[in-house]
Amino acid sequence: MKFINYLESITGIGIFPLISLIIFSLFFLFAGIFAFKAKKTYITHLKNIPFE
Repeated sequence: MKFINYLESITGIGIFPLISLIIFSLFFLFAGIFAFKAKKTYITHLKNIPFE
């Protein structure tokens, strides 16, 4: 029996790809908002951490 057959036998399995897509999208949305709203001095500080 193939792996896809096991997944098809689970009730409600179709919701998990949707949930993971939503989580993935929200993470990058918040990361983008953080990147645009952060102060330039803070971004410069984070950029220079490996060199300190």
